[in-house]
Amino acid sequence: MDNWFNVGKIVNTHGIKGEVRVVSRTDFADERYRVGNDLYLFFPEKQEPVHVVVKSHRTHKQFDLLEFEGFDNVNQVEVFKNALIKVPEEQLTELDEGEFYFHQIIGCTVITESGEEIGKITEVLTPGANDVWVVKGKNGKEILIPYIEDIVKEINIDEKRIRIEVMEGLL
Repeated sequence: MDNWFNVGKIVNTHGIKGEVRVVSRTDFADERYRVGNDLYLFFPEKQEPVHVVVKSHRTHKQFDLLEFEGFDNVNQVEVFKNALIKVPEEQLTELDEGEFYFHQIIGCTVITESGEEIGKITEVLTPGANDVWVVKGKNGKEILIPYIEDIVKEINIDEKRIRIEVMEGLL
């Protein structure tokens, strides 16, 4: 499997029964962390990921709390701290029209309706009602583009191009 997609990061343990605290990086937490789902933990010092199966999932404050089958105390999961949680491409589900995965948006070139290049999307933020795209401008400055109909006019994933209408104060 070559294509892996980041769904979260284990930042700490939680309690003594083997739960881990996860900062989630997915819009599909209920699907990714459902009981019985396969996840893969990636560590900087290891080539091969560690396969785990979700035993339980709940949320607590801003974290997703996970337990894995076969790991039932804090000492066993202590080594999972700082691991990235990923899923293989086969686990990605089809999205509805007009919905995109972050990896499809990141790297796209943003252009104005007149064809002027603004820059490339480097990150997707999810602060609330709508996503916000972080665009690294040609001058190195970061530009924040809200993903709303009034601004985003066309998304072409195949060509990695996004056309926007520049509203007053946007740039």
